[in-house]
Amino acid sequence: MEEVGRSKSWTEELASLVEDTGIRYTGGDHTVSSLSTPSFESKTVLEGDRMESESFKDQMKGFVKAWGEIAIELGKGCKAVVLQSVLTDDSYIVKKVRGPSRVVARKLSVLNDFLPEDRDPVLAWPVILSVFLIALSVISVNFKYDNAPVPLVQVHPPSARRILLPDGRNMSYLEQGVSADRARYSLVAPHSFLSSRLAGIPGIKSSLLEEFGVRLVTYDLPGFGESDVHPNRTLHSSALDLLHLAEAVKIDNKFWVLGYSSAAMHAWAALKYIPGKIAGAALIAPMVNPYDPGMTREEKLGTWEKWTRRRKLMYYLARRFPRFLRFFYRRTFLSGKHGPIDKWLSFSLSEKDKALTEDPVFKELWQRDVEESIRQENVKPFLEEAALQVSNWPFSLTDLQVQRKCPEKGLFHWFNFMSSEAECELVGFLEPIHIWQGMEDLVVPSSMTDYVARVLPSAIVHKLPNEGHFWYWYLCDECHRTILSTLFGEPQGPIEASLEEEDQNEEPPILPN
Repeated sequence: MEEVGRSKSWTEELASLVEDTGIRYTGGDHTVSSLSTPSFESKTVLEGDRMESESFKDQMKGFVKAWGEIAIELGKGCKAVVLQSVLTDDSYIVKKVRGPSRVVARKLSVLNDFLPEDRDPVLAWPVILSVFLIALSVISVNFKYDNAPVPLVQVHPPSARRILLPDGRNMSYLEQGVSADRARYSLVAPHSFLSSRLAGIPGIKSSLLEEFGVRLVTYDLPGFGESDVHPNRTLHSSALDLLHLAEAVKIDNKFWVLGYSSAAMHAWAALKYIPGKIAGAALIAPMVNPYDPGMTREEKLGTWEKWTRRRKLMYYLARRFPRFLRFFYRRTFLSGKHGPIDKWLSFSLSEKDKALTEDPVFKELWQRDVEESIRQENVKPFLEEAALQVSNWPFSLTDLQVQRKCPEKGLFHWFNFMSSEAECELVGFLEPIHIWQGMEDLVVPSSMTDYVARVLPSAIVHKLPNEGHFWYWYLCDECHRTILSTLFGEPQGPIEASLEEEDQNEEPPILPN
């Protein structure tokens, strides 16, 4: 009972309020004793050992981790401030940007169709854009050149003949072969991308044109060479330009249109819009729209798989964002320097084409043609030409197919048929179409010609085994002769003027004063 009723001392009261540390007062001598726990001295020694064992690397990790946490919290705070003050509905910035942003978002929403259904566009497109920018930077610097000196682009004095078009523009052109009054046949040829009127039929001899009585007229497309820029180019305006040129140079009869590679686009337009003036078409490795909806899956696959990634990117940009091509063009053929043809135009070459492009004569022709093409140093015509090639054409190649059109059925049309004795008529392009296609062509794959042959059964396709894109067209006398013989038959020479015409054209003698 005495033990229970005894009051606690002050030391016992203090010990009951704090954690038991194992330290006890032993009595009046105020000495400290240790029970079962380490003393202050032993604890100090352990903590010192632990601090010495912590390395500088561990300290830096902790420092970086702490700063990372601070940065994250700072970012969250800034985001909250922006959301609560700047991006509110009544904010000045939101009021100004909301309308244009909705318009842009609505136009770009069509791109969401290319995403998988389970992908959120808000999360997917930033990733795609980041990858695209990285790829763009890699492509832009991934040029490998030889150590040989790079030739610079030369500026040549104007040398073209010109005509004035009805809309006030000037068009430059070049004539080869026989004169207008002696021409048995006339060939009019637009040029391909990064080319000019100087290309024509590369390396063809004047004696061969004379032998067949051919007059070859080539011209610069709007903005190329010495031709003025067109304010609003279309395939229809391209066909009208060709028609005005033929009239201006006095081609009175029908003429043949000649198209090589991407120049076939303008030849197709001529067959569509001015068929009454065309005697026939000669197409060598003709390009069609690679996005043509009439192509089958196999034809598209056979075309796109032959192209490099860079060329696929170029076509995609030309179709969706043509202004982005400025960056590439300024760094390649508009840089003021010459470069490899396959790098400048972003395509692969067959072995025979590679050997041909190393020929000094080919390089001289190619470089002079490029210099004339970029004479005006204006990127706009090249952007227009690239966009025209891959945009939605206002016509289809099936419109050129020869078909029989008969009077419509019905009572009224039956009476009209009985009274006028109307008959079925042929529609489409009725004149011959000849196509030469290299089977090893990697620039215009043969699958494109397969598509043309399918939709235009009347077209005559000449398949060239083991031939590429350039070999059959450049510097090949025998090939040029074969083409002219196929089009015009046996050579008959130019038309000789009669004696009466010579007398009429002969100038009267100048009499002395």
